[in-house]
Amino acid sequence: MRRTLAISKRVTLELIRDKRTLMLMFLAPILILILMKLVFSANTTVDVKIATVNVSDSLVQQIDKMKGIKTVDYGSKESARSSLNKENVDGIIQTKGNDFYVTYANTDPSKTAATKAALNSSILVNNLSDLKKALTKIQKQMPNNLGINYSSNAKPKIHNDYIYGNSKTNFFDKMLPILMGFFVFFFVFLISGMALLNERTSGTLGRLLATPVRRGEIVFGYMLSYGFVAIFQTLLIVLFTVYGLGVEVVGNIFNIVIVNVVLAFVALAFGILMSTFAKTEFQMMQFIPLIVIPQIFFSGIIPLDTMAHWVQVIAYVLPLKYSGEATTGIVMNGQSLLTVINPILILLLFLVVLTGLNIWGLKRYRKV
Repeated sequence: MRRTLAISKRVTLELIRDKRTLMLMFLAPILILILMKLVFSANTTVDVKIATVNVSDSLVQQIDKMKGIKTVDYGSKESARSSLNKENVDGIIQTKGNDFYVTYANTDPSKTAATKAALNSSILVNNLSDLKKALTKIQKQMPNNLGINYSSNAKPKIHNDYIYGNSKTNFFDKMLPILMGFFVFFFVFLISGMALLNERTSGTLGRLLATPVRRGEIVFGYMLSYGFVAIFQTLLIVLFTVYGLGVEVVGNIFNIVIVNVVLAFVALAFGILMSTFAKTEFQMMQFIPLIVIPQIFFSGIIPLDTMAHWVQVIAYVLPLKYSGEATTGIVMNGQSLLTVINPILILLLFLVVLTGLNIWGLKRYRKV
């Protein structure tokens, strides 16, 4: 018993001296809970913009009364479809005779569901209003005319068309392009950080720094070596997500690979940088809940426009926000690399800055 207490005392003292571990145990959970509170307490109303073509004014007015729904009138299906392709609207409602032809972008299943609910509810309310008017007219005409024409009140048919996916597309399909980037970032960050930390703790990096090799050459050498592993891992994750999980890809798969390879190199540089602040593998693991996990909240899985503006600012300094934006555009909207060039350029800027910080960070080990 005495020995057990002695061991427990020694371990407890070591734990108390390790301020970083204590911070992880007590502050990291609080930080993540605060982020979750900010994200999930955001406005849960789905804002949907619907293009209408040849839809009656009474029905349009009824749709506009629905919470979170806004309609925009277009003169033709072609102009409405162009606006849909540019992501200015989330769907198109067109009437032909007594039928409705609805086209959904379907990149966000919650907006598709909201559009369907709004249309069905508005048709029901509008029909009840028309029926009430017809009954009032009949009462005024009785007993002179008992003939009733029900043809105009026939139940309309709704024909649904989907740009992405089909009626079975769910929220997980929306998440997959973003989760693809998250797993690329997570595993490359972890492996690269652990590997360089092992090089440093084993003395290999110290011996290398004792040679005339420049700091930049060391950083680029490590990034090139681990970069091949990162590329292979990225290919594996992307191809399995697309073919193994059966994700529908409207755009070019090669473009998805390019975006995620750039993200992998960002994660590689990030992992190398964080490893310079860790003394052990356990301390390297401590960066995961502080750096990696919070990014998933701002990657696009939860629409940023539903959050408070000051919370949205956090997303603009996180790489996963830009990779999620680019990958989602390619997968769901069929966008080209040129269309998503802005988020790719920002990821490259992250890479340049992090690489520069890695070169500068080696000064603490060798001032040459």
